[in-house]
This record gives sequence, structure tokens and C-alpha cells, in this order.
Amino acid sequence: MPRLNSARELEHMREQIMERQQNITATVMVCGGTGCQASQSRKVIDAIRDELLRQGLEQTVRLCVTGCHGFCEQGPVMVIEPGNIFYCHVSPEDAFEIVYQTVMKGELIERLLYTDIVSGEKFRTETEIPFYKAQDRQILSQNRMVDPCSIEDYIVAGGYSALTRVLNNGITPDKIIREINESGLRGRGGGGFPTGRKWLECEEAPGDEKYVICNADEGDPGAYMDRCVLEGNPHLVLEGMMIGARAVGARKGYIYVRNEYPLAVEHSRVAVEQARELGLLG
Repeated sequence: MPRLNSARELEHMREQIMERQQNITATVMVCGGTGCQASQSRKVIDAIRDELLRQGLEQTVRLCVTGCHGFCEQGPVMVIEPGNIFYCHVSPEDAFEIVYQTVMKGELIERLLYTDIVSGEKFRTETEIPFYKAQDRQILSQNRMVDPCSIEDYIVAGGYSALTRVLNNGITPDKIIREINESGLRGRGGGGFPTGRKWLECEEAPGDEKYVICNADEGDPGAYMDRCVLEGNPHLVLEGMMIGARAVGARKGYIYVRNEYPLAVEHSRVAVEQARELGLLG
């Protein structure tokens, strides 16, 4: 992968990737997060991949292994586009029907649709399901669309555009901090500390050596938001860290994540190496 030297080269790369993907007629997005892996989603992924190869569809149908979709109790889950078709409790034995009946013929598999436990109603699409309908996902909004181990996926989704805007449009550190302050952004922990105030205090602190630390250690019982972000979209975290580093004058950053989150650790390492290879990180 060639190193990027300018914002224009990043945009050109984005256009090239999108051009290569024009022959893709359908995408099967299977959750590969920790929750679904506990329900044997890896076997489902392998079975779907094998079936696509058997049907000769590997060039026109994309299998995207994603991060957590959020509905862990229904895992393994998948979304098929076009159509936003949501299947849950999928097993490897379902692979042939999914590829042949849904992907190739556009027909639904009724038994794999989500059934509401209150009304007994079956839902065809992800957006119709009450669990998702009540949500306005922001940080996790791209989890179901990108392969966390693919920087190309992140770039196609608009990734690193904010970073290039900050670095190439004359946006000063003061302006970055002011924009963060005006946004009202706060920490997602219990304290809800204003992010802009935190960045301003760091920027004003004496000394030449400053650091950006991503605290992905979750001490609250049952809290997995940090894990889900790093597992499902680690480049989003890296881009945020880079913008923060620009704002406070830091040249080094650390991701603090517990060893009990091996998938988050693995995906973070992959993302760092990919960003370095492209020249986005030193």
C-alpha cells in the first residue's frame, strides 16, 4: 500500500477503492464481535465464505466481517444489503439458503428473521426492529458497515477526512478546541467531563512533551462501549487521537486497553500498523 503525501492523494485513494467496488452487487455483513464469536459466528463466516466460492460469487458478493452490531443476545447476526435484511441466530448450516435464496434470488428465510418477544411480529429489516429503532447510534454507527481490519473500508466510509481538514485547511489548535467546546462533547464515563476543557488544560500546560492517552479500560460492570469501538472501528479512535494530538501539541499517543479484550487489542494493533503504512502515523 503506497504512502500518502497529501490530502489529495487520500481522496484519490478513496475514489480508486470505490471504483474497484462498483462490481459488488450485494454485501453480507456478519458480526465478528466478541458477543457473536461466543455464539460461534466464526463458523458462520467460514460457511458463508465457502458457499460464495462454491457459487462463484466471490467477485460480486462481498462478505464483510464487522464489529459488534449491538444485539448480542440474538447472535450470530447478519445484515444483507441491498435490502437491510436482518437475520439472527444464524448457524453454519444456513449458509446455502442464505446465499442461494436471499443473496441470489432475493427471497427471505422466515425462520431467520427476528421475532419480537412482546408482539410476536417478525421483522424483515434491521431498521424496523424495536431494539434498533429506538436508538440513534453515533460512535457505533459504522460498526455494521466496516471491516475493522480494513483501513480501506474506513476510508471509503469517509474516514480520515476530518483529520485532513484539520491539517490542511489552516485550522489552528485553538480553533479545534473551540469547536470541541461549542459542540458540548463530554466524556462517556460517569463524570461526563467536558472534552474541550480537558483539551484546553492540556494545551495550556507547561512543557514541550505532551501525550494523548486513549483510556479504553472499563471498570464499570457490564460496560463494553470502549471494547465495541476498538473491536469494530479502531481507525475511528486513531483519527480522534490524531486530531486531539494536533489540538494539544502532542506527538505521541497511547491506547490503554485491558488484556481481557484480546480482539480489541488485536484490531487496534492492526489499525496502527495500517495507518503507519499509509503514512498517517509516524
